[in-house]
Order: sequence, then structure tokens, then C-alpha cells
Amino acid sequence: MTKPLRIALAGLGTVGSGVIRLINENGSMIAQNAGRPISVVAISARDRNRDRGVDLSPYKWVDDMDEFAADPEIDCVVEVIGGSDGPALNLARNSLKQGKSFVTANKAMIAHHGMELAGLAESKDVALKYEAAVAGGIPVIKGLRDGASANRIERVYGILNGTCNYILATMEKHGSDFDAVLKDAQDLGYAEADPSFDIDGVDAAHKLAILAALSFGTAIDFDGVEISGIRNIMAADIGQAKALGYRIRLLGMARIDGEKLFQRVNPYLVPENHPLAHIEGSTNAVVAEGNFSGRLMFQGAGAGDGPTASAVVADLIDIARGDCGSVFTMSADQMTERERAESGNRTGKSYIRFVVTDKPGVLAEITAAMRDAEVSIESLIQTEKTDEGSVLISMVTHQSKERDVIQSLQKLSDSSSLQGAPVVMHLLSDED
Repeated sequence: MTKPLRIALAGLGTVGSGVIRLINENGSMIAQNAGRPISVVAISARDRNRDRGVDLSPYKWVDDMDEFAADPEIDCVVEVIGGSDGPALNLARNSLKQGKSFVTANKAMIAHHGMELAGLAESKDVALKYEAAVAGGIPVIKGLRDGASANRIERVYGILNGTCNYILATMEKHGSDFDAVLKDAQDLGYAEADPSFDIDGVDAAHKLAILAALSFGTAIDFDGVEISGIRNIMAADIGQAKALGYRIRLLGMARIDGEKLFQRVNPYLVPENHPLAHIEGSTNAVVAEGNFSGRLMFQGAGAGDGPTASAVVADLIDIARGDCGSVFTMSADQMTERERAESGNRTGKSYIRFVVTDKPGVLAEITAAMRDAEVSIESLIQTEKTDEGSVLISMVTHQSKERDVIQSLQKLSDSSSLQGAPVVMHLLSDED
């Protein structure tokens, strides 16, 4: 019999347990597709006694997962413990240095240390795979690295966080406020007890930095991603956007502006005729626009034990077949850093929402600040006074430079009429 690919699994949470169940249930088919069996030989996790709903008795338990790197009976290490640094990073470095292939679902580690780890893998002629790190079970990494590799990617963007998309789509459907929907999402398991990484856009930014590197052949630059989340979006914003023919979605957006790299995670107003406007629930969707392929869209479950385990095992099948090519679309030493593009230079339409005190002259004060910054207003909606005595003013600008919009808001920063900072979202267009 052909020698199996012997793997060690670090982490037995939702995804790790899912990997074991998938290999057990589909083992024969996986062996046929891979050309040889894939066999779990060792496992490690923090709690040996926890019931994970899967029989762990056939596998060697290792208390110190760092032992995986030196074990000659292990060909490949799978890491699903998470964290950009610490034990996960040590395991990745040591495994690759020992000439073992490495599979991870850890988007934070790849976003922060992917270039270093890719260099290690390529120097040892072993594989570093991370399909599960971006968009769960959607094969977007393979799609960009292999399927679209003959194209010059003009831009890559999409819905990269299922928690945020669930919250926004639910607010849209029921007219609910953010805090109420977030609590429901936590109760249903869609959001963590501390949801900051999701709702503040950091999780999406990790994924975007990886997608940008794959799409443009640039070194990963997580620190260059401009990040804004969704915690300040109100039900009124959802309603105003709908009245204008848009839906609000948190998008990651990356493209090359001239010779500079632009990367941003921000709530966008997406036109109702755009496919991303109709992505609901916890679904992820990634759009890549190639100069010959045109628009490519990858859509599916962005998280969960089944989809993520599926992506992990798909990487293992590639390794079993002998696929140890470049970690990205080219070797790591060919990927160069690009200067960051300033968003202030970008031109487009913006949605701006103010919460103001209901008193005479407030609207004139706002429009004067816009005029002085040379920002023209395309449409404006003012709501009736709330029980708290405040008024919502929402507007959409004509095409304007983003720095001019920012300047107009800076002129209002000391205004006693504003109750909190304005919320700014951009309108998605073909020019973004």
C-alpha cells in the first residue's frame, strides 16, 4: 500500500474535531483523491479530558505540541489553535525548519508572519497551506493562486466576516438596533463573547491582507490596512441606505493605485443590483476582477466546523499529491513591499450621518462646512426629532476627494450641535 501522509493535529476545538470527523467519515474517498491515505497519528490540546464528541483513543496524545516538529513519524503538522504569535507561531516555525509541511487555519498568524513562514517553507521545499484561513470552506486561496494566475487582478474585495454580515443583514430585515442584534448573534453562537475582532473589522483585515498579497504579488502588509468596523451603525442608517437603493455591508477592498497598494476594511453602501448586496446571514463572498477573466465571485460558508475542516483537509490532499509549490502566486523572495496609497486621494461618493441637537441653524452650519471644503451634497434626509430631542441628518455627497470630506468634518469637530462623531461610509462603485 502507498505510504500514508502522517499528520499531527494541534488543537481539538470545533475545527480540529471537525478535521478528525471528516477524515474518519470520508477516509476512503480522500485516499482515492489524494492517491494515498491521510492518517492522523498524533494530537494535542490544552484539556485531555474534555468531551469533543469524537473518539480520540486511536491517536497518540502529546502534551507538548512542540514535540511534533522533531517526531520522525510525522510528515505534516496541522495547526488550528489560533493566535498570531505564541504557541502557534513557534509550532509553525519549528515544523517548517524541521522540513515538515504545515497546514493552518490561522489568518492572524499568516497576516502577521506569512512572509517569514513562506520563506521557511520554500527554503525547505515543503508546503505551507492556509486555505481555511480565509473565508472558511470557500476555495478562494486556490482560486486566486492557481485558477486566476494568468490574470492581472485589478481589485479584490468582498464580505470577509460572517458575524458582521449576519448583524447587518438582520438589522436590515427587522429594523433592529445594533446592540440587540449583536446580543442575539452571541446567543446563537455567531459572535464571540468579546466580539471586538469581528465588529471592529480586524478579522476582515487579516483576511484582506492575505488576499491582497495573493492578488497583486505584494508582500503582506496588514499594518497598511485602514480599518473601520460596524459598531456605530444605526438602524436609521440601514433605512436611509435602503431608501437610496443601497444595502450596507462591511467590505474589505484592495487594489493597486498607480504603483501603490490600497487596502481598506469599511462599511460600504452597496448598490442593490450588485451581487454582494444580496449576501445574507453569515455567508462570505469574495470578488476578484481579472483583466481577462472579468469578475470572479467566490461565495459560501465562511466559518463553522464543516466548511473550515473541509478546507483544511483539501490542503492535506494537495500535500499528499506532492503539491509543494509557492505559498503565494510567486515565491516569497519575489514579493516586494509597495508604498501605501492614501485614501484621501480617492474620489467617490460618501454617505455621512450626523446626530445633532434640534435647534435652528444646525443644518446651515453643516452645509457651510461642506461648502468650505468644496464638498457638494447630492441628497439629504432629515428625520423627525427623537424622544431624546435629537435629529438625524443623512446625506450623500457628489463625487468628492475623501480628504475634502474629512476636512469638512474637521471643521465641525468643535461644534456644540453635534451629538457624537459623524459616521462616514463610502458608496461602492466600479472606480473603488
